[in-house]
Amino acid sequence: MTMLPQRIDRDVVEKAMGRADKAGQYGAIYQDLLGFVPPRIEARLSVTGALDPVMVEIQERMREHGMYPKCFDVKTSQLMLFGMLLMDSSDAAVLHGIAARRAGASWEEMQAVVNLCFLFRGLSAANRGAETLANIAKREADTAARKAA
Repeated sequence: MTMLPQRIDRDVVEKAMGRADKAGQYGAIYQDLLGFVPPRIEARLSVTGALDPVMVEIQERMREHGMYPKCFDVKTSQLMLFGMLLMDSSDAAVLHGIAARRAGASWEEMQAVVNLCFLFRGLSAANRGAETLANIAKREADTAARKAA
């Protein structure tokens, strides 16, 4: 099972729609948070960034404001986002799970979030949550193996 959708062809996008001047700048934020730029975010930054760069700027300012409140550290925010998205069965839950781990969340904390989802969403959330944690662990192991090689 793949965790992420297929990447866009940026050359095709640039030829059809133009170049997004700030895609790299905004992409760096996701690179820092996740270790990569997710394909759908790359698509938004490239397509909307070329066609309506003001909208991308508005979206990114809102995302930054909402995702990094002064009252929560990054780990807490990412754990909450992981849980909220898991409750909705959103495939974006994995991205916030990865971000939570990169921000220092333990496997125990991740499982506690899955358990909270289970209480209100049921066994499907427990199943999806466990699958997500397993896939994140695999991604971490693959990344560590590539760095060691």
